[in-house]
Amino acid sequence: MFEQVLFPTDGSEGAAFAFDHILDLAARHDATICILNIVDTTQNRVLQMSDADIDALEQDGNRIVREAADQAQQRGVDTITDVLQGEPYREIVDYAERHGFDLVAMPTHGRRGLERFLLGSTTDRVVRRADVPVLTIRPDDDVEITYPYTDVLVPTDGSDCANQALALGVDIADAEDATLHLLSVIAISALGVDVRVDMQLEMLEESAHDLLNEAATYADDAGIEPASKTVEYGPSISKAILTYIEEHDIDLVVVGTHGRTGFDRYVLGSVTEHLVRTSPIPVLTVRIPESDNGEIR
Repeated sequence: MFEQVLFPTDGSEGAAFAFDHILDLAARHDATICILNIVDTTQNRVLQMSDADIDALEQDGNRIVREAADQAQQRGVDTITDVLQGEPYREIVDYAERHGFDLVAMPTHGRRGLERFLLGSTTDRVVRRADVPVLTIRPDDDVEITYPYTDVLVPTDGSDCANQALALGVDIADAEDATLHLLSVIAISALGVDVRVDMQLEMLEESAHDLLNEAATYADDAGIEPASKTVEYGPSISKAILTYIEEHDIDLVVVGTHGRTGFDRYVLGSVTEHLVRTSPIPVLTVRIPESDNGEIR
């Protein structure tokens, strides 16, 4: 499944929480983890720091990656370590692409102790821009991580990005011997008054079932029979997904970063953003890479 995993860390409790899960994943699939620390040398930071300060941060970064590598060694997991200088999210995205990683794994927040519902700026930007899948883990008390994964959820709206997430979700269900759940959500709040008598609802229901049947056919062709094909209704798509996660004991949700609504490539889809910020389980986001002219392909 994932052979080369990039794990950026700042040595925080949030990073340590996420790293425990990544070690489980790597140990099960004989993956190598690259443990990366970034010394933030963006312009605003550099103006406030001397060369001695930067050297001290680099030394601290070397300590952080070394301690994480020692922890991995105790689990029998191979590691690579690196410490770089630059703008953290740019370095992470560029490093992942340059070295051909299969996965970037990060906590949603770390050293800065951000509020529970505020996505850490570095993770936020990596999810928006990385061409490889990004596994985000919220290091909060209400988060439960079950591994190996036994139930994997793939919400879909039939977009290209959702189809990429479906392909990855099927691969993970296969590799983990997990049950695959397919979900399409109709947001009632977006349909206006008297929605139950509106022909639009019937059309949306038919479209949602068609999407789920197409997704199920794809999974079947890959040798994975979905356990469920569910159309849900709710005040919002993200809330319906979170309810499904809770009611069906889902361990991992795989979702595209944007869908049919045509978000700008630098704006994280509101559904995915809300899931990453609030999900009680790990969220694996998938983004369609850009073409040479800067368009999503």
